[in-house]
Amino acid sequence: MAEQTKTNHWYVIHTYSGYEDRVAENLRQRIETMNMADKIFDVIVPKENQIEIKNGRRRIVERRIFPGYVLVQMDVTEDSWYVVRNTPNVTGFVGSGTTPTPISQEEVRHIQKRMGVEEPKFKIDFTIGESINIIDGPFKGFDGMVNEIDENKGKIKVLVNMFGRETPVELDSLQVKKI
Repeated sequence: MAEQTKTNHWYVIHTYSGYEDRVAENLRQRIETMNMADKIFDVIVPKENQIEIKNGRRRIVERRIFPGYVLVQMDVTEDSWYVVRNTPNVTGFVGSGTTPTPISQEEVRHIQKRMGVEEPKFKIDFTIGESINIIDGPFKGFDGMVNEIDENKGKIKVLVNMFGRETPVELDSLQVKKI
């Protein structure tokens, strides 16, 4: 990554939703063919991996963090602005008026940290208050109600009625199914 100078900042460009990867690829090609590598340094489509659980199966899914947006690290000059602005499917820069507004280094670091997380988050297909049936483990066969959801660990807390009292039980989201 290029070093930060006074004019070298990260900017957010708006694209048609679903075209983010295509815009990033087109922009990289335009940078090369129009010799803009000294003014436009990097193009990122912010994405993160999530674990999605559907029908009892886990799979890792790549999701866009900001659908419809692409990050560009560049020096804003008339030439570089023209190249980015006229890339197919780019609708404009995020900012006030006609001048692009850079995002802070802190925001960029936060986005890059979110993109670089090795442990994907779980996407759990349950909601709090939903009735479920436990299909695995020591409480197999019990019905309960979802009380808490921890997407980072892929765990849910379920209130199970035992001996006339509601007892919270922590389960893996694969151990339950919707009633």
